[in-house]
Amino acid sequence: MSGAADYLAGLPGLRFEAGVTGTRWFLVRSENCPYDYIRIYDGKDESASVIGTFCGMGKFPYSIIGTSQDLFVEFVSSPAGPLLNTGFHFNVGNWPGHVEAPGSKVGTCDWLLTAETLKKSGDTEGIFLSVAHWYPPHTSCTYLMQGFPGQVVRLYFPSFRINRIESPIQPWTGDCGESLTLYDAPRPDDARIIKTFCDTFSRPMEKHDFVSTGNAMFVRFESKTGSYSGSSLYYWAHYDFFNNTRFGEPVPGTACDEIIASWKQRAGRLRSPLNTLVYKQASPGEDVHCLYRFVTDKRIYARVILTILSVNFKEHPYTSVTCQNCYEDRADKLIIWEPYPGGKSPNITAPGVSTTPLPLHLAVQRSLGSCLCAKHANAVSRARPYRVVSSGESLNLQLIVDNAHAAASYFKNPSPLFEARYEFVHGPLCGPAVLAAASDGEIVYPHLEALGYMEPPKRIQCIWDLEIEEKRDIWLHFESIKFASRHCEDGNIQIYLPGRLDPYLSVCGDNVTETEKLPILSAGELGFESLDDPLVIEKEKTRSIRIVFIGSASPARAAFKIAWTGLYHLPKNSDGTLMTSRLTDGETKSPDSGHGCDFICPGEALCIPARLICNGVVNCPNVTSGDRKFWTAEEKRAREAYSEDSLRRLGYLDLLGGLPLGQLHDEAPELCARARSIGGNDWTAPALGAG
Repeated sequence: MSGAADYLAGLPGLRFEAGVTGTRWFLVRSENCPYDYIRIYDGKDESASVIGTFCGMGKFPYSIIGTSQDLFVEFVSSPAGPLLNTGFHFNVGNWPGHVEAPGSKVGTCDWLLTAETLKKSGDTEGIFLSVAHWYPPHTSCTYLMQGFPGQVVRLYFPSFRINRIESPIQPWTGDCGESLTLYDAPRPDDARIIKTFCDTFSRPMEKHDFVSTGNAMFVRFESKTGSYSGSSLYYWAHYDFFNNTRFGEPVPGTACDEIIASWKQRAGRLRSPLNTLVYKQASPGEDVHCLYRFVTDKRIYARVILTILSVNFKEHPYTSVTCQNCYEDRADKLIIWEPYPGGKSPNITAPGVSTTPLPLHLAVQRSLGSCLCAKHANAVSRARPYRVVSSGESLNLQLIVDNAHAAASYFKNPSPLFEARYEFVHGPLCGPAVLAAASDGEIVYPHLEALGYMEPPKRIQCIWDLEIEEKRDIWLHFESIKFASRHCEDGNIQIYLPGRLDPYLSVCGDNVTETEKLPILSAGELGFESLDDPLVIEKEKTRSIRIVFIGSASPARAAFKIAWTGLYHLPKNSDGTLMTSRLTDGETKSPDSGHGCDFICPGEALCIPARLICNGVVNCPNVTSGDRKFWTAEEKRAREAYSEDSLRRLGYLDLLGGLPLGQLHDEAPELCARARSIGGNDWTAPALGAG
């Protein structure tokens, strides 16, 4: 044979790769073929890339797969060739083509696969395959998966096989003749390699999720040898994108923990993780835990308000898990607790005061906090949200999901497991947030010490918790109150009794007269448990009256002073009759004199401790004759006897000069003037020093 002959193999309209197998004639690929040879082009004509030139004798051991549906075969014979050879023979067949990924090709073997393109395609996942056609030595194919800002990329391999290099174009005797490298970056960066697979020593990892930390992942296939028929690393790759937007500062080394700080944002919203990959990534046997820590500083804000707007946990698909005991049952749940119960600041350094955060398991053991699970889904809604106010500068919210069904129930489920909003409140203008139980006290707004060093915000919310002692009545009274207008937006004071969701009293500029005569809050009224709140079991929590002020922070807009007094009941003997003396029935003098029933308020069976007598504040309620208790003659005698005995022991009786005791209140001029005249400048001396 002499001259030249062209052979074109192709099927128009269908995408396939042709295989060429030399069965009689060609032995080796060579660039130096002086006699007969065959040359194969990757396309329709001689302008296409040359796959190789072959000559010699014997069987060519490899198949050749082109990159498209066409291969151009050129045979060249030499007049000097021998006449004894029989020529050549090859077979042509189809080979599965590529799956077109929703992306753009940016080079010979480089792809840009974006979240935007994937979204436009209507698919939730993209696909790309290993190189399944010929490629020259030192080939590099890349895939850049680029998400929207705030997203992360997931890549996994439903199918992955690693074979030896079967059809190399260029021999290679070392390790890693072909490799696939995953980078946690938008470009090759050896410092951010997630994983490298090699043909000589790697094991495939099927169905393992490789997840980027940013919104891009770069994958590079490299071959030192080239191949006639495709990669030795055979893989089928899936990729998708997940919204990894956080509501606070992510905690390094955790899947979904966040710190939400008041100095970053005063108020905001949050929900269960937008990135539903967290429901797949927990270790075997471990539940999914997401901890949200709300932190502030009392120099900015002293309290946190957390409002749960919705709870949407699914039923366990495999077992009938109930939620009778929210803390202990193996059910999906939200737990809210204070890491420093009682408002103790982590900055406290007083001796004997623990500053160690209370861990979740101890909060559960002590039932300190709130727990919500599936049974509360109907009880918590935007119309009836669940609200928690911290007593101090920190609050924890923990989401716990049972790992047994987390992925099956929540992976790629767009519905939130919970929704909430938060707000940091009680700035320096409010003063102390928690007022410990005491016989008396006051709230002054604005807090004068804060006026000089801070610029007040436009709006302010103060929440005071007035802790109360057991078996003590409380008399709240407004010593002064001023609002700039009659509108509640300029100032609104609300008073809440323990365990009640609705305010006991709400005062604005248009009803300030309601503060002029407030009734005494009895120990019975203050002793209710949290019956209105079935979600809370707080065994160690002190009961308190909550006072809330919302309005303009400008001092010219609102100012008030609220005082309170803790009132004792006149003590009784064991038979129920009123005591006539502190020494009745063999009782010895109380070691806490000055903190008990030392002065009987006029017209009442209520009394105050000695230190509140003539202290410059009226501590006995101003009770009208119509409100006074009806006394029997025996009760009157017992009451007067007790009052006389108490005032004698305190050193006041001789100062009164026979004035009727039943008409004296604790700031009566007759009582206090005589006390001052005897005690000199120290006008409290009789109360504090007399026996």
